[in-house]
Formats: sequence, structure tokens, C-alpha cells
Amino acid sequence: MGQRQTTAAKLEPDARQATREREQQQRRGDIAIATTTGAEEEQSRSPSVPRCPAAMDTFFLSHGSPTLSIDDGIPARHFFKQWLPARVAGDRTPRAILIVSGHWETAIPTVNVIRGNNDTIHDFYGFPKHMYELKYPAPGAPELALRAKELLEQAGLGPVKEDHNRGLDHGAWVPLMLMYPDADIPVCQLSVQTDRDGTYHYNVGKALAPLREDGVLILGSGSATHNLRMRAPPGGQVSQWAVEFDTWLKDSLLNGRYEDVNRYDEKAPHAKLAHPWPDHLYPLHVALGAAGDGAKAELVHHSWTTTGATLSYASYRFAPNN
Repeated sequence: MGQRQTTAAKLEPDARQATREREQQQRRGDIAIATTTGAEEEQSRSPSVPRCPAAMDTFFLSHGSPTLSIDDGIPARHFFKQWLPARVAGDRTPRAILIVSGHWETAIPTVNVIRGNNDTIHDFYGFPKHMYELKYPAPGAPELALRAKELLEQAGLGPVKEDHNRGLDHGAWVPLMLMYPDADIPVCQLSVQTDRDGTYHYNVGKALAPLREDGVLILGSGSATHNLRMRAPPGGQVSQWAVEFDTWLKDSLLNGRYEDVNRYDEKAPHAKLAHPWPDHLYPLHVALGAAGDGAKAELVHHSWTTTGATLSYASYRFAPNN
């Protein structure tokens, strides 16, 4: 949609309907109007970066197993399916989504700059055939990707690489297909750097914080516990090491001990058992940092699966301190 300008003095009496339509567009996020005083002209901002009345919250999502995409027996699936009806992210549909998935590891920060629709990457093996036929063709968000790159490089976290071919891995499209099933919200991904630490990823999030004011929903997608080699105890019990780590993480977040969370590998019980590799926890640090200093953490979902590995589906909202 192109830019539009309207001079108040030139409004015809029968233009009220057009004005109402513009107001509806503004609420949907199609356009954003900068109000002025007197007879000054209202200026339309670029539709690619509209301003919003309040900053978006950020979220960490535990996506667990790829079978989340098809298995109604996974409790977290029902949470994700209720995301939009329950307005978990608020009343406003995000303009775009920036998602950090534990399934994209690179040496340096990388964004996927996709013009057109994202491909659906089936980066898992040995699952039912029809899972490989699932598609989530959300539009790419190239302007958002380039803005994220700019913010990271301005913060001294560059260079940031552009990937013009990579689509959405299952850490991104599996939860998103349940949360926003119409696949009509532009999405871009940002990678994690597993040779860095939690504080680094927290600072990545801090650099991206301005995006929240432009209607961008920042999501970290991983798992609160992620050790696929440790079998769960028999009888559907939850492994004790997983309970203790998961409880420590919850208590630390809800009580604002974010420095401890950044140094979880030193502070948390059973840190190496819960996360032998940090890829699935670093998205939490990005989401937490993106909410800004003094953000308030809230547990928005908690459940377990114990088929094979013990996986916590704990998911958190981080509300900015306004």
C-alpha cells in the first residue's frame, strides 16, 4: 500500500466513510498516521515500519518435539492453538514476526532475507510421512531482516550475514502454524551462535528491542529442557534433574534474577544435563533481552512430555517495563 496524504481543510462532507476506513486500516496495522495540530497535513509513515501505540511483549516458546505439529496428545499443542483466540500476545496482530530458533546455528549472526514466501524446512528424520508434507508459506520480511541487521551492527554485534535462500526451520514453523494458522504475517529468522554465551544473546536481544515499538513480535523458540539422549524414567515420570532445572529457571525468571539466567551454565542445577548444547536455551536469552531492562517475566504455559526424552514445554512472556 502506498503512502497517503490528506489535508484536513480539503476533506469533503461525504468523506466520513473514507475516514472511517482509514481508521480501520490503522487499527489493523496497514497504515499508521502521525497526528498534527491545526490544519497541518497528516503524514503517513512507511507501511513497512508503522508505529504502534505500545511496545509488543516478547516470548520464549518451548516447541519440544516436531510431532507438536500433528499430535493432539501433546498438551502444549492446545496452548499454541489458543494463542490467537486467547490474545496471548495482545489485541493487536503483529505487523511482522522475528523468530530466533534453536535449529539455526551459525558462526556469526545471520538473518534470512526472503522476498516472496518462506520455504518450509523439514529438518527432522524418521517421523510420519505426512509431517513432511506440511507447509507454512508465510511471507518473508526482508525489510525487517535488514533493520535487525542494522540494529545488531550498530550495537557492535556484527558483521551480520544475509541469507537469501533459507526458509523457516521446524523450530519456527511448527509453533507458528498453530499460533497463526493463516500464514499471512511476514516472518524472518535470526540464528544463534552456540560458541557464545547467554549474556551475548541477551545483548543481541537488547539491540533488537526497538523493533517492538514498530509492531514486531520477537519470539525465541527452543525448549526449557533439551536432552534427547537421556531417557525419561518409566511410568511417565518426569526426570528429577529436569524438574530441578526447570524449577530453577522459572524461579529465576519470575523473581527477576536475569543475570543468573544469563549465567545459567554456572548457576543452575544440572545445567549440562538439561542443555548439553545451548542452542535451545539461547533463544530465551534473546527474547528476555529484547524486552528491555526491568522486564517482567510471566509463565504462560507449562507442561511435560516423557515419551523418550523428558521435555519441558515451559513458555514465558516478557513484558517491557513501561
